[in-house]
Amino acid sequence: MDDKTILSRISELVDEEHRLRSDAQQHEAGTDDEARERLRHLEESLDQCWDLLRRRRAARQAHGDPDAQGERPVPEVERYLQ
Repeated sequence: MDDKTILSRISELVDEEHRLRSDAQQHEAGTDDEARERLRHLEESLDQCWDLLRRRRAARQAHGDPDAQGERPVPEVERYLQ
C-alpha cells in the first residue's frame, strides 16, 4: 500500500466517522450500540493508517524501504502514548 492509498483510506474513514457522529447529533438520543461499535472500529482503523503512514515516511527519511513497513495490530497501535 503506497502513501496515496493510505491517505485515501484515511479520508474515507474520516468521512464515515463524521457521518456517524452527525447522525448521532441529529438524533439527540445519541448512538446505538452498533453505531458505537462502528465508531470504535473506525477510530482504531484510523490509528493504524496514521501509524503506517508515519512509519513509511520515517523509513523514507532514513533512506529505508517504506514498502517494508506493514500495518501493526490494533492492540499494539492502541497502546501508544501520545
